[in-house]
Amino acid sequence: MEQFVSQFPFHTRIPVAWGEMDALQHVNNVVYFRYFETARIDFFNQLFPMDKLYKFGMGPVISDNHARYKRPVTFPDTLLVGVSISDIHKDRFTMHYQVFSEQQQAITTTGSSVAVMFDFNKQAKADLPAELLAVLREHSID
Repeated sequence: MEQFVSQFPFHTRIPVAWGEMDALQHVNNVVYFRYFETARIDFFNQLFPMDKLYKFGMGPVISDNHARYKRPVTFPDTLLVGVSISDIHKDRFTMHYQVFSEQQQAITTTGSSVAVMFDFNKQAKADLPAELLAVLREHSID
C-alpha cells in the first residue's frame, strides 16, 4: 500500500458499501465509474476547485470512460482510488485511475476518462483556462 500511495499522491479513500454488491456478490461493474467520479471530483477540489469555472458556465465533461476489472471486490473493504493526468490538449485531457484494495493489498481495477472543457452557455467545446492547464501540466505523467 505504501508503494501505491507514493505512486499516487492524489488518491481518494472510499469504503465499499454493502449495497454496491450485485447478485454475484461482488461490487457491480457500474459502481467503479462512481468511484472514478468521486476520485476525479476530489482531485479537482484539492488542486483546482471547479466552482471557479462553473460561475462562468464552464466545466469539464466526460466524453469517454473505460474500466478494466482485474479482481473482484467485496464488502467489507476500503479502496484507494489513485488519479493521474496525461494527454493534455488545448480543450481536453485524460485522467487515469487505479483502484487499490486494502483488504487484498492489490490493484483491482484500472480505468481512464477523457474530460473535455465545455462552455454550457454556448453549448460548445472550449479551451482549458490557462490556470487549469498549468495545474494539469504540473501533475501530468507525460
